[in-house]
Amino acid sequence: MAATSLGPDHFIHPNQMSLKSQMSPKQGDHRMGMDRNTSTRGMEGQHRSPDQEVENKHEEKVQYPDRGKDETKAEMGSKTWADLAGEMKIFLWNPEERTCLGRTAKSWGLILLFYFVFYTCLAGMFAFCMYVMLLTLSPYTPRFRDRVSPPGVMIRPYLNGFTIAFNVSQPNTWQPYVDSMHHFLAAYDDKVQEEKNIECVSGQYFIQGGDDSEEKKACQFKRSLLHNCSGIEDPTFGYSRGQPCILLKMNRIIGYRPGAGVPVSVDCKVQKGNESHLRSVDFYPGNGTFDLMYYPYYGKFTHVNYTSPLVAMHFTDVERNHLVPIQCSLHGKGIINDLNSDRFLGRIIFTLRIGK
Repeated sequence: MAATSLGPDHFIHPNQMSLKSQMSPKQGDHRMGMDRNTSTRGMEGQHRSPDQEVENKHEEKVQYPDRGKDETKAEMGSKTWADLAGEMKIFLWNPEERTCLGRTAKSWGLILLFYFVFYTCLAGMFAFCMYVMLLTLSPYTPRFRDRVSPPGVMIRPYLNGFTIAFNVSQPNTWQPYVDSMHHFLAAYDDKVQEEKNIECVSGQYFIQGGDDSEEKKACQFKRSLLHNCSGIEDPTFGYSRGQPCILLKMNRIIGYRPGAGVPVSVDCKVQKGNESHLRSVDFYPGNGTFDLMYYPYYGKFTHVNYTSPLVAMHFTDVERNHLVPIQCSLHGKGIINDLNSDRFLGRIIFTLRIGK
């Protein structure tokens, strides 16, 4: 059978014509659709972008999330514990390459030398900075003193906080307070003061010149100045009679001159409650003042024998069997005693309870 010509570029073989004539219309349509889909997929495969390939890989990972883990487990499962131990042994020491932890002796020496030099330089820089900073500081006088005045105050005895409670008829309740007072006043013994310190002119500042490193003299403060609260005439400081003595001292501040030429005084009152619970208080020495001759203070390095002046408060008539909150305050020029955020600045609050 001769070939049939459809045009200048298209020819149909006789066998093809016979096959097509034998196919049903539905089979022909199905075949043509398959050919069309095949050609379409081929074109899509030729023109697929890299982004589409990445998306397809991501879809495969989502559909098969454990495929990578299974492969890793398969590789690990091919090694026994003996193999792993052998690899670790080789890593720790490889006799063929003569390496320890993957480094030769020369490599270890170089890296250790580097870190030694590096940290030595750091330490040297730190020491140099500290040396330069210390050159700017004085061991005798603080550089900044603008936040330490006016002074705070403290009391003695101080055992269990700021509550002094005891029963007159039970010596074991007040004996610890007496022992604390004697221990504190040991440095104020008359003989000790006469040996170490000098007598000064009362009522004026004891200003000493000279170099900052020169040792300064200190004025005598004898415990006999405290009279009934000295522990000399009454070794129990009045605790055995229900009339306790309490000592008050100002904190030391280098160069501070309290009162601006006028002695600072002390007074006490009931801080909160019935004022009749505190009926009588005696002050020593004088009328409860800090003499100016004990100021200024020059620091512990040069004012070696300095002893802080004291004011003794003798509570001779306090309501028994009651908690009496007492506030003792400093009064003088430049003194602040009403700052609510600091209960020790220019004042102190404590509680007395005297039982029968």
